[in-house]
Amino acid sequence: MIFGNVPTESAEGAILAHGCKMGRKTFKKGRVISAGDVADLLAAGIEQVVAARLEKGDLGEDVAARRIADAASGAHVTVRRAFTGRANLFAGTPGILVIDGEAVDGVNRVNEAVTIATLPPFEVVEPGQMVATVKIIPFAVDGAVVEDCASRAAAGGGLIRVAKPTEHAVGLIQTTLPGTKTAVLDKTTAVMRGRIESLGSRLTEELRCDHATDDLVRALGELGAKGCAPLLVVGASAITDRRDVIPAALEAGGGRIDHFGMPVDPGNLLLLGYDGGGVPVVGLPGCARSPKFNGVDMVLGRLLSGIEVSSRDITGMGAGGLLHEMPGRPQPRAADPAGRKKSARAPRVAALVLAAGRSTRMGDVNKMLALVNGQPMVARVVDAVVASTAAPAIVVTGHQADDVRRVLSERAVTVVENPDYAAGLSTSLKRGLVAVPPGIDGVLVCLGDMPRVTTSQINRLIDAFDPAAGRAICVPTHGGKRGNPVLWSRRFIPEMLEIAGDVGARHLIGAYADLVFEVEMGDPGILFDIDTPATLKDAEE
Repeated sequence: MIFGNVPTESAEGAILAHGCKMGRKTFKKGRVISAGDVADLLAAGIEQVVAARLEKGDLGEDVAARRIADAASGAHVTVRRAFTGRANLFAGTPGILVIDGEAVDGVNRVNEAVTIATLPPFEVVEPGQMVATVKIIPFAVDGAVVEDCASRAAAGGGLIRVAKPTEHAVGLIQTTLPGTKTAVLDKTTAVMRGRIESLGSRLTEELRCDHATDDLVRALGELGAKGCAPLLVVGASAITDRRDVIPAALEAGGGRIDHFGMPVDPGNLLLLGYDGGGVPVVGLPGCARSPKFNGVDMVLGRLLSGIEVSSRDITGMGAGGLLHEMPGRPQPRAADPAGRKKSARAPRVAALVLAAGRSTRMGDVNKMLALVNGQPMVARVVDAVVASTAAPAIVVTGHQADDVRRVLSERAVTVVENPDYAAGLSTSLKRGLVAVPPGIDGVLVCLGDMPRVTTSQINRLIDAFDPAAGRAICVPTHGGKRGNPVLWSRRFIPEMLEIAGDVGARHLIGAYADLVFEVEMGDPGILFDIDTPATLKDAEE
């Protein structure tokens, strides 16, 4: 890749490395300079730009990132479209994240231009949760470097996979001593049931017995005979030695101890062994009674996902094994009410379809109901939205609301009526925004009179959306012209609710230019809307 100052007059096709501001117009870094851009830059008196040019054999940042991400993705891992040299990988199923750490290090050591970062190995992940990211540092990288990295990433079926939990019939034994409170035992059962069910298994049997070796031998045998696996034991008294009650009962019943103790706090006093039939038996430390994430989760999650846990695995948990929340060192991820850690996930995007207008320029025709290739226009728009990754889809009606609702009756949408539709576009926008549910990260504002917008274009906007990376407003473009729909971060909703009159939120794009990300579309459908009978005729394909 060639990088440096380039005379503006010869910059067509180069990649802009530093942004340029020309009055109200801004060219952001990463923009491929067109002939029109050259003219605009020269007209603004900019005679040279800092830019990059690809050389023979180079791959652009997005192509390179996607190539390596695809190679790295193993079972139950999906890759989203690459943007600005970054390709993110997501869990496709609930389960345990399995990372080949040596392969990750190997990729990162090939060339400084290529980086891959992942969540910690063996984290419990949810569908749609981001598990890794591939980032290309410069605008392009040698294709040979990319292929080397991809080869390392693909070895063994991909260096990142999600082990999908399989349903287990888990057995739980709690031992008691004089004075053990039933309420404590009941709470422990509830906590363990929640922990087990969150991993896709069932707590099918529970026994309570005296904290004595012979009693525990009988209890282990009884649950083993019923097919429970694994077997979990919570002692009335913590295990303090390999000769204590729980390990002694395991050996007395023909089983073996694989490992006692773990370098995780809380969770130090965990015992791992196997009964005479090879069924895992886990002696749980006292922290198992708490729903907070602890060493029990680190072992149980693997066992219920079919991942073998050995003594070596346990002794390798020390780095990162200090789980206590301490002043000045809060947990990096918040916990949900069940105590499981949460990590980054794909943004949740709702879609608003504005279909309330009076169609005054169409004469007596409500353009929302006008047929485009034999289908009501609003139905075409809604179908493209519903087929995308946006959810939920909310349609705002007004003019001839009952007729529009009838057209959409069999579609998976929420219909909101705007009785003030005659007061202008802003009233419909606000009515729709109020209906957006909590927990949504962004809102895609679609116009009901744009039947050429496609599902793939909508998904391209959603894939590009990343407020944490500065892509808080995603705008589709074609040939340098901005179109619709526009995807907005939730942070803009309060300002959008203040808009009045027959206008949308376009002025916010100018006010927050540094947060705008343009997504180039290969099809001009994002520029085509229907306002007159002539444009309706043009819509027929």
